[in-house]
Amino acid sequence: MAHALIVDDSSSTVQGLKSLCELEGFTTSTALSIDQARMELVRRHPSVALLDLNLPDGNGLGLIDSIRARTDAAVVLITGRASVDTAIEALRHRVTDYLTKPVDVGRLQTILRGVRDGRSTGVATARPELPPGANALAGIVGRSEGIRRACEAITQVAPSDASVLITGESGTGKEVVAQAIHALSPRRDHPCISVNCGAISPSLMESELFGHERGSFTGAERRHRGLFEQAAGGTLFLDEITEMPVELQVRLLRALEARAIVRVGGEESIPVDVRIIAASNRPPRQAIEGGHLRADLYYRIKVFHIDLPPLRARPEDVEPLARAFLDELSAATGQAKSLDGEALEALHAYHWPGNVRELRNAVHAAHVLAKDVIDRSHLPLEIREGEREPSGAGVSDATTGDRALTVEVGSCIADVERRLILATLSELGSKTKTAAVLGISVKTLYNRLADYGSRPR
Repeated sequence: MAHALIVDDSSSTVQGLKSLCELEGFTTSTALSIDQARMELVRRHPSVALLDLNLPDGNGLGLIDSIRARTDAAVVLITGRASVDTAIEALRHRVTDYLTKPVDVGRLQTILRGVRDGRSTGVATARPELPPGANALAGIVGRSEGIRRACEAITQVAPSDASVLITGESGTGKEVVAQAIHALSPRRDHPCISVNCGAISPSLMESELFGHERGSFTGAERRHRGLFEQAAGGTLFLDEITEMPVELQVRLLRALEARAIVRVGGEESIPVDVRIIAASNRPPRQAIEGGHLRADLYYRIKVFHIDLPPLRARPEDVEPLARAFLDELSAATGQAKSLDGEALEALHAYHWPGNVRELRNAVHAAHVLAKDVIDRSHLPLEIREGEREPSGAGVSDATTGDRALTVEVGSCIADVERRLILATLSELGSKTKTAAVLGISVKTLYNRLADYGSRPR
């Protein structure tokens, strides 16, 4: 039988929660303090723990590590004084839910029934009535050190107005981080507008960013407010900024320094109050060496830097991410499904060249195929067959024909990148697979190949 541990310094609250848990089929143990709760944990491991945030001998969050050391119980944090800070701390600890007093009985019953029936995920699901911005970190799922550092960085930089540069391979969640920074910032009530600099034609990029006046070029039949003006008071997220034409980077730098823009075909200087968050899947120094990013623009946007590790470097995050995606799909479709042990083993064994985005897509495909329980057969072929990450010895050098890429000390980084991309493409014979293995988007790969086609070797 499922067991609930109830920790609260109010006897009446404890009794009420105890009655509700028992009504839902749980056995219960109770504690009025952290010390008592630790004693109860020794006696019996709970399936769910209901923790008051403020206890006589400390903070309820301090119990979570003790609980997780013994069991994977769902943890529900309960507080009578909700705040953004406490909600963020709860989300960092990956609590199952964060409830405010008086407790929403219906919500708690849903949680208890999920635990009792084996549907609890142990992944934070922040409620909409939390203080503004408090659920911003809910979309950043994981328990690895890399994700913990990223969440700390987000909460540190969000209240400021500093520009932020987010780096990481394609699919690691750079836009999710940007949205979290905005949601936790004083600008949260204003727009957060995203633009992928690699997805817009260079000829249209200037107009998209800065707007244009009527008649400024063929087809400009009316005045257009650019993204800087549309994001006024809020945040402008420039994804894949190294894909922006270098000549346009000059104008972007000027706009950031002057905090003003001039529409295409216009003369009026228009003040703009916008926070810039930029992202790149290229290492910045490499982009500068390769002529894809101006050094002065780099130093302007990199006031604060957040680097997201690839999923293969944080395997402990695969399961919580998969369960979180499955929960989202189950909620959206009304079809609750679960992952069996073999499916989880296959997910852990895979190297995830497409990172979190690839994992989300794999779970989505499996959810469509499975009736109730997702097993190994429902996963994409490359995952269920246990395809491993290609080693360096498995990539041909396009210039030598050897199955290794030899790099001389002092080589130009841009040339090394070119050789690696061409060698990998030659070996795999597929642009999609090449982009996935190298951790870049297909669009970025096409841009690189087009650049190589026009650049002397």
